[in-house]
Amino acid sequence: MIFSSLLFLFRFLPAVLLLYFISPRPIRNGVLFLVSLIFYAWGEPVYVLLMLASILSSWLGGLLVDYFRKRGQEGKAKLSLVLSVGFGLALLGFFKYTDFLLNSINQVTGWNLSLLNLALPIGISFYTFQTISYIIDVYRQTARVQKNIISYGAYVTMFPQLIAGPIVQYKTIDEQLRQRQESVEEFADGVNRFVIGLGKKVLLANNAGALWDSIRLLSAGNLPAVTAWLGLAAYTFQIYFDFSAYSDMAIGLGHMFGFRFLENFNYPYLSKSITEFWRRWHISLGTWFREYVYIPLGGNRKGTGKLIRNTMIVWLLTGIWHGADWNFLIWGLYYGLLLLAEKLFLKKYLERLPGWLQHVYCMFFVMLGWFIFVFDQSGIGYLKAMFTGAGAGFFNRETIYFLYNNGVLLIALLLGSTMVPKKLAGSLLERLKEHDWVCIVLRGVFYGAVFFLSVAYLVDASYNPFLYFRF
Repeated sequence: MIFSSLLFLFRFLPAVLLLYFISPRPIRNGVLFLVSLIFYAWGEPVYVLLMLASILSSWLGGLLVDYFRKRGQEGKAKLSLVLSVGFGLALLGFFKYTDFLLNSINQVTGWNLSLLNLALPIGISFYTFQTISYIIDVYRQTARVQKNIISYGAYVTMFPQLIAGPIVQYKTIDEQLRQRQESVEEFADGVNRFVIGLGKKVLLANNAGALWDSIRLLSAGNLPAVTAWLGLAAYTFQIYFDFSAYSDMAIGLGHMFGFRFLENFNYPYLSKSITEFWRRWHISLGTWFREYVYIPLGGNRKGTGKLIRNTMIVWLLTGIWHGADWNFLIWGLYYGLLLLAEKLFLKKYLERLPGWLQHVYCMFFVMLGWFIFVFDQSGIGYLKAMFTGAGAGFFNRETIYFLYNNGVLLIALLLGSTMVPKKLAGSLLERLKEHDWVCIVLRGVFYGAVFFLSVAYLVDASYNPFLYFRF
């Protein structure tokens, strides 16, 4: 089940909201836990057992860590931490990376080891990182241990952000799990945020993906340079609007149930450096690696050598976290090297350039990064077309066709990735602030139109999963 489906919008979500709000407050975490398990089991009933095992092991691990730390038994506390984190990583590694390792061994040695062909449990990368952060924070004593397994289970399985994040650290919603106050205003804010996410997914991301698919299926040998770059631009917009849409919808759903999740995106395509880009893109993942890998390794405090080592470790892990394939490993290496270049010598030169040129620099390398992300070795022909036209020249009639038929979409994608719409809306509402009823009507018309258009699109649409489901 996905958020951008009629089943979720008109059956599952209304039923869950009704059940949640008619339930007494003391059992609402239990309601969330139950409906989240149903949500997950809708597509993968067998893997619910895997999730429950992860919940039980990390919950028990947290109890043991807290018990031994309070009694000054540091060795036993650390052992409990290692065993619990190790169990979570073992589950993730087994399901996500076993076939990758076996296949790599076969390629290097010429052996013919049988692959397991295991289906990847949806969302395992996200909820594993959440359980690990909980155990570590309990050990560090930056989070209180959760003794109620139902409340802890609600945290791990919470369906609004279960499948594709944001990665919610327990310490950021500990108090909300224990006591939260839902309100009409917060519920309305959540609905508005959810509708924006729905529109970004259905109206923008899906159509950008359709353009990308149309160009990607063309023969690379007959692909003009402009068409190749147009296709990559479409994918660049698709992955942003797709993933940020899920985060918007997750944050909006959280508001409906009284939770406040931290932001996961901050207009990343406005960045003027790769360093800035990664402060704005998938913020929860960057925060997780910084707090639980980079800083514990020493960060940048122990000289240039350690800085290089720690940065490369973090980015190789970031790459392989996204997927079990060589292109993801190379993608992580690519960004690690770019970030090191900026930290060590490039930043001072970049800052001397005009702002627009810094932006061009950033987006050029971001788009090349998405090329590495989406292609394996089969993308060599496409890469050649981007820089040489692969014998097809700079552009052709097909290029004009793509630009003409997708001109409005491209303008919407470009503007939607900036703060222009938000500023224009804010300016308009500011002018009308003395007429509250007009503002209310305009907001209602806008959100109603986005929802109506999105639903109309979904009626005839085929299955449209979020790109980050496979991570």
